Amino acid sequence: MRLWTIHPRYLDPQGLTAAWREALLAQKVLCDTTKGYRFHPQLVRFRSHSQPLRAIAVFLSGLTEEAERRGYHFDATKILEQGPVEQVEQIEETEGQLLYEWAHLRAKLHRRASDLHRQFRSIVIPQPHPLFRIVPGGVREWEKLRPVRAGG
Repeated sequence: MRLWTIHPRYLDPQGLTAAWREALLAQKVLCDTTKGYRFHPQLVRFRSHSQPLRAIAVFLSGLTEEAERRGYHFDATKILEQGPVEQVEQIEETEGQLLYEWAHLRAKLHRRASDLHRQFRSIVIPQPHPLFRIVPGGVREWEKLRPVRAGG
């Protein structure tokens, strides 16, 4: 499960659809309607939010907006909590986490979407998903660190 801190505009089609599926699964976990993935570390920041279901709804809405911008259709009726994005407190996320995920994504793009990899080559610090407010700090302790492969 990867709930990207990075703005969905940077995801390739495969990454965007995977993020949608994984965020829907996260929503089920937060609703306690599934037994799997209950202790997944990616859910820490959503669980610590004062409104976890609204936070995941905002995350899902960001993915839906990007999908629509590209001409895809994600079924927004699957988002359980509806309402204005502005009424949800942003989640603080660290610059180190954002940059770690950026390197991880760039390595994926190098392997499966070289055109996007080239397009984003000059971006040093990507824009975050609108749910997140970036603050100073390193990679989060819940992140499962993996070496970033060539091309990142």
